[in-house]
Amino acid sequence: MLRQGQFRRWALAGLAACLLGTPGLAQSEAASFELKPSAKLTALQEYHALDQRLQDAGWKLVRGNADYCPKTVQSIGLQLQDMVAFKEPSEPRATLGLTGDFAVQTVARGSPSSNAGGLSFGREIERLNAEEVNQWPAEERSHWQRLTRAHDYIDAALAQEGRIMIGLASGGDLLIPSEKACATRFELAGGSKRALAEGSRVVIGSKFVGFDYAEDEFAAAIAHELAHNLLGHRAWLDANGRTRKNVRLTEREADRLMPWLLANAGYEPSAAHRFMLRWGPKHDGGLFRGRTHDGWDERAEFIQTEVELIEALQKSPTFAGADWRTGFRREIDPKAAPKK
Repeated sequence: MLRQGQFRRWALAGLAACLLGTPGLAQSEAASFELKPSAKLTALQEYHALDQRLQDAGWKLVRGNADYCPKTVQSIGLQLQDMVAFKEPSEPRATLGLTGDFAVQTVARGSPSSNAGGLSFGREIERLNAEEVNQWPAEERSHWQRLTRAHDYIDAALAQEGRIMIGLASGGDLLIPSEKACATRFELAGGSKRALAEGSRVVIGSKFVGFDYAEDEFAAAIAHELAHNLLGHRAWLDANGRTRKNVRLTEREADRLMPWLLANAGYEPSAAHRFMLRWGPKHDGGLFRGRTHDGWDERAEFIQTEVELIEALQKSPTFAGADWRTGFRREIDPKAAPKK
């Protein structure tokens, strides 16, 4: 993790919390506020722009590394939004011009959903296959569970059939085939500055400083968190203890895997080194980091060593990908028996 500390369990409708003025809180804890229609649309668009950037980088990483990930899923790169997840559903419904509740939140660039055409932010959705999603039971407001059900339904349909039909409220259906991707979801958390890996999710705060960086350096930050998931760090720490030494070793692994993941996603692996040089001096925590991380300058050196290794591999005429399953040296023994 790039910053220490724990997130609370974010609702999937983090957008709703952000717009309601209490970023990062579950909807039952959110307070309503008044915005003019134009201001409401601007808030939706600004949040969407951050989420879109996260999903674009995340898709490239999970798709590009799918051949090497220990666990994969079928994915189409689509996120939905459900208006009943908001405290006042009528407001975003009116702002987006919806007659129902479901709409597109993000379509990852280069994903099957993007290639299908016809899907964009705010596009109203009526059906997933034959399922009339607006008819699914839900509370009148603050009910984020139905959105979870929709995303779970998409995952299950793709796992079984490899494709899904998206029914548009404006008429017409889009049959979207899936592609293999590493099994991690990316979620934007309103109001937070932190970045966190939770085993199957990467959660990035909407105020995370990396959003101000160039795309490849931002992707490096996402790759760090994704690395924690791909290397099974959360489960390993649960079994072996979150001592300072253990945490430091897993953080070092995540740093060192960053350029490998970037290379397979089509970014320059050196972006990982540039990210650390930019981020580290201001955000690393200095003498008070408690030694759960190496110093930022040490981290940059570890990353640069991997960058040079990958760049040497890329020069080979037979180079087909940065296979970190065989080329990456572990700091921990993932098969070690848990300590008692």
